This record gives sequence, structure tokens and C-alpha cells, in this order.
Amino acid sequence: MELILKYFPNLTDDQILKFEKLEDLYQDWNLKINVVSRKDIDELYMRHVLHSLAISKLITFKPGTKIMDVGTGGGFPGIPLAIMFPECSFHLVDSIAKKLKVVNEVVDGLGLTNVKTTHSRVEAINDTYDFIVSRAVAAMPTFVHWVKGKIAKKQSNDLKNGILYLKGGDLSEELKNYTTATIYDLSDFYSEDFFETKKLVHLPQKFKI
Repeated sequence: MELILKYFPNLTDDQILKFEKLEDLYQDWNLKINVVSRKDIDELYMRHVLHSLAISKLITFKPGTKIMDVGTGGGFPGIPLAIMFPECSFHLVDSIAKKLKVVNEVVDGLGLTNVKTTHSRVEAINDTYDFIVSRAVAAMPTFVHWVKGKIAKKQSNDLKNGILYLKGGDLSEELKNYTTATIYDLSDFYSEDFFETKKLVHLPQKFKI
């Protein structure tokens, strides 16, 4: 938790309380349904929470912003972002039901009212969002295909509507056809070695006029 406060010193008391409760909820539920590896559960705040919150280092979502988290797994990056931006709405989607059971229990345990979950493949979701976030669930061309037509045209944030993708390693090959993509090094946000090779990709949505 000290790690979160190190980089986000201006959290409200309510946000601090929710972030503190996260660990106990995940420790408890992970014993019943394994959604986070043993190594990662011991470093939950760095490997999952802080990693997810890198998106909030790039953009402060305006109130009312709609965000979909595709392949949310155990609820990342969606749940930490929902705590950070209580006036935004988050739709967490995953095709694996047991993972969403944990997500739902954590959401209930934290009392988050700005999160909904759906057990589905993302292709079956019929709605549009200002941003679609994810943590490395597929190569970018595959991901772009999955979410085609799901990004809203009307802009309300300082960053253009589109995909915000957390991924590691060399992305030059899978992003070579996306000339509008911007890659941010998480080592510019955080000093821990874990983030040395981690990236955040912003791919703004292009529209045919």
C-alpha cells in the first residue's frame, strides 16, 4: 500500500480504504479460485494495482467517461481504475466465468457502484465506450479486430478516444501498421525494476467521415 501512496499521494480517505481492502479480498478469494499466481499475489500492489494505475498516469478520465476492460481476468486494470475514477463507469468483460466470480466478489466487497461485469466474448458486446483498456490479452491486430466498432465517436477527454493497452517487451512488430499509436514507457512513471520493460500503448480510434 505504501507503493500506491508513493505515486498517488492525493488519494481520498475512501480510495485509500478501498485500496487497502483489495489485498485481503484477493488473498481470500484467490485461495478458493486461483486468478492471480502465487508469486503475483505476494506483490499484488506492484504487479497488478500499480501496473493498472499506469493508465491514470497518462490520463485523468473526465466524469462520465465510459471504459470497457477486455479480458479483465482477476479485475485488472478495471478495478484499480474504478477506485481511482469513481465518477466514471467501467464494464469488465471476460469469457471465463470463474474469473468473473472473483471480480464480482471483490467489487461487492469494496462497494464499487461504478462497475458492471459481463461473462462474454468481447465481440458479442453491443455498446460503445470512450476507451477500451486491457492488459496484453492478444497481439494488437487481433485486439483491434475484436473491438472494432465499439469506440464512441464523441470526444470528451484530453486524450483521443481509443485503446489503452498495457504490454511488455518489444512491440515494434505488432504495432508496425499502427502509425498513430503512441508508446509510453512505464519506467517514466515508476522507478521499480519490474516496470523496466513494461509499456502503455495508446491507439486512437480513426473514423471515416
